[in-house]
Amino acid sequence: MKFEFQKLEVYKKAKFFHEKAKELVANNKLSNYSKDQLSRASFSVVLNIAEGSGRFSKADRRNFFVITRSSVFECVAILDVLKDEKIIKLEEYEEMENYADELSRMLFAMIKNLS
Repeated sequence: MKFEFQKLEVYKKAKFFHEKAKELVANNKLSNYSKDQLSRASFSVVLNIAEGSGRFSKADRRNFFVITRSSVFECVAILDVLKDEKIIKLEEYEEMENYADELSRMLFAMIKNLS
């Protein structure tokens, strides 16, 4: 691996979360709007971890990780609505929620360490 962010456990887990979100999109009858929103939000998690890792100041890195955590929350909100509308199964929601919770906790620790 040539880039340091690729070694981060949070980055690896974000990529896994994005892959699972893409599978969920592919395997369910979501509206184009929901597909786009979930795909973009989960991809944003991955990209913002990478971009934030490239920043030099602690404050700048911290800001990117706050944005990243917000994208995780956005994913959970999308999934919650899809669950309530019975577009995805409760089990699918709970699985994604668990992945999101783990990412959120890791990002929170990173944010706290940069404060």
